[in-house]
Amino acid sequence: MNINWFTVIAQVINFLVLVWLLKKFLYKPILNAVNEREKKISEELKDADAQKTEAQKEQDDFKKKNEDFENQKKDLLAKAVEDANAKKQQLIAAAKTEANDLSSSMEKVFKEQQHQNEKDLAQNTHEQVFAIVRKALTEIASVRLEVQSVDAFIKHLSMAKDEEKQHFREALKTDTKAILVKSAFDLPEKEKADIANAVNELLSIKTELQFKTAPELISGIELSANGYKMSWSLSEYLTELQKHISSEAKEKSTPPPEKK
Repeated sequence: MNINWFTVIAQVINFLVLVWLLKKFLYKPILNAVNEREKKISEELKDADAQKTEAQKEQDDFKKKNEDFENQKKDLLAKAVEDANAKKQQLIAAAKTEANDLSSSMEKVFKEQQHQNEKDLAQNTHEQVFAIVRKALTEIASVRLEVQSVDAFIKHLSMAKDEEKQHFREALKTDTKAILVKSAFDLPEKEKADIANAVNELLSIKTELQFKTAPELISGIELSANGYKMSWSLSEYLTELQKHISSEAKEKSTPPPEKK
């Protein structure tokens, strides 16, 4: 077999030229495109990594903010519950204080009303008792009692103090005929004469007495002249006794001062 070296060399040259042409006009643009693509892909991967890192950072920040928000929410909720409990205790304490004040006021009003009722009842009882006594004394009055009343009145005149006698004498200076004798019963002539003698002796002058019946005196006698009077009667005793009992009852029923 004969080898045509010229042909072989030509083929080799053709192959090398073809390789150079392919490398020059085909492989190099392709390699450049591949490199550009790899570079772009690498940059995109870097951007993706950066975005992933940024996203992770934002996720971490969001998670941290969310945790901070939850913690703040718990703190605010705990503080709100604490404030609500404190306000509740304040309202309960205020309500208790108001209830105690109201109870004290009602108790005070009740005691005052009870005290007033007891006072009114005692006063009514005293008045009724003395009214019954006056009525009984009026009904049991007798001639003997009337005579004793005149004697008691004359004795009362004789025991008058000098100051009383002097007042009575001064009251009669303007009109010696103005002396009025009032009695609970019609006086017999003898008793009228006894009273006149006692008055004349008291005043050391002779006077004319006027007599008048006054049943409200209850077995009593009253001597008056120009606004001045001297008297003795069971009614007067009862009135003084009633005033004394009422005064003592008032002192005993006065409530003690409240303790502060």
